[in-house]
Amino acid sequence: MEEKNYQTQIDNLDKKLDIILEEIELQRQHRHEMEDLKDDLMRIGNDLYQTAIVELEGMHDSVNSADILFLVKKLFRNVNNITKSFELLENFKGFLEDFSPVSREIFLDWLKNLDEFDRKGYFEFTKELKTVMDNIVTSFTTEDVKALGDNIVTILNTIRSLTQPNMLKAINNAVSVYEKLDIEVADEISLFTVIKRLNKPEVRRGMAFGLKFLENLANQNYRENKLSN
Repeated sequence: MEEKNYQTQIDNLDKKLDIILEEIELQRQHRHEMEDLKDDLMRIGNDLYQTAIVELEGMHDSVNSADILFLVKKLFRNVNNITKSFELLENFKGFLEDFSPVSREIFLDWLKNLDEFDRKGYFEFTKELKTVMDNIVTSFTTEDVKALGDNIVTILNTIRSLTQPNMLKAINNAVSVYEKLDIEVADEISLFTVIKRLNKPEVRRGMAFGLKFLENLANQNYRENKLSN
């Protein structure tokens, strides 16, 4: 019985010893890895040091230690500002990510509108309008455009008067009457025929209208000339 207990204790000691040996081996491997890492860092640091020396050697005429110290101090003084700048960049990046689906929809709507404009003929109309503008530019001189600018107020007032409802109605009636006229004037008309037609009421009304129109036109020209003088 005692021999069995001894053997059990020996087995337990062997297991613990194996665990200790494994831990020692892990520590050895870890130490070896740390030594390798230290060697690598030393080599990298040495390379960086040598590179920095070479680079600083090329810049020693334009940069001195005081400038570098000033830059370092400025960086430390503006750490908060630099941090805020990075936060703004992060926020802007988030905004772009959120806005990306919206911008895609806007772009698709824009393409749809362009397609609709094309189907309705807007682009073709613009092209023909360009042709009209080219014809205007080639048909008129700079002096013509200047004269147009000098008289644009008078032109617009005339157009405004012509677009009044009563004036448009009168013009439309005149055009309608002119379209329906079927007048043939003989080569020779006797004075008696003219006098005979003057007795007709409509002829007298027409002549009265013409005379009144000429009278008002003459009065208007007289007033404008008097004001200009």
